Amino acid sequence: MVYKKNPFSTPFLSGYKILKIPLVNAHGESAWPELFPPERIEQMRQTVGMRAFSAQMMLDFVSPERIRLDPGGIHFYSSEFDVRNARLCDAVMTGVVLYWDPSTGRRNRDGSACVLLYRDDSRRTVYIHDILYLTVSDNEQFPLSNQCDQVLDFMHMRGLRRITIETNGLGGGLPEIMRDCATRRGEQVYVTRVSNTTSKSDRILNAIEPLLSTGRLYAHTRTQQTPLISEMIGWVPTGCIGHDDGLDAVAGAIAQTPVPVYSSARSVQTFAANTNFSV
Repeated sequence: MVYKKNPFSTPFLSGYKILKIPLVNAHGESAWPELFPPERIEQMRQTVGMRAFSAQMMLDFVSPERIRLDPGGIHFYSSEFDVRNARLCDAVMTGVVLYWDPSTGRRNRDGSACVLLYRDDSRRTVYIHDILYLTVSDNEQFPLSNQCDQVLDFMHMRGLRRITIETNGLGGGLPEIMRDCATRRGEQVYVTRVSNTTSKSDRILNAIEPLLSTGRLYAHTRTQQTPLISEMIGWVPTGCIGHDDGLDAVAGAIAQTPVPVYSSARSVQTFAANTNFSV
């Protein structure tokens, strides 16, 4: 140690005291009301989630190992998306994401999951509207083509033509297989590739936890009949009990830029140019 070798040296910051001033004091008042009024504090809390707000603004770090995903924070609904007015429940949707995190779909392997999300960006809410867990027989000769047909059926039933596919590893050649399957069926699809470089646990934690902790995550009741809820219960940042493939697909979908959603019944707007000018 430097200090042992040199008895005349003074440890860095020796005698200094730590000053911590949380943004909100014990009485619920802002430490800097002129810069951080209550409405701005609440906006920050809703944007970053309780974990990040606690660490960054309240100076109370919560170790990721202590974080859990509580399904009790999900708002469940049974309404269907109304394409005529782009409404879901009592909100007007602004975007939609269809995201596929692929795998072989065989037993005792990583799962393959395709998730459909709607978003209301005006309220920063996310709706897990449907999730498809894809499986194929162990004797299936073309497991990826089989899954592409399942996903195309899923898209056709919901009137969707755009999908984002994670192309890490097995998914590298899947967009081409998807297009070939669609062409064979006489359908047209638009495929977006995405490659993830961060760890799975970080993706899940950073995408889902802020929405759960601030009450901005919704899910259709049919998702309760899938493995998604049990995955959430068994998940921890250091690993999970069982699979987390559905959670990973949801996290991937949340991170994507949504495709804008418009009402099919909206009137066509016409514009007239002002030509009363001289050159």
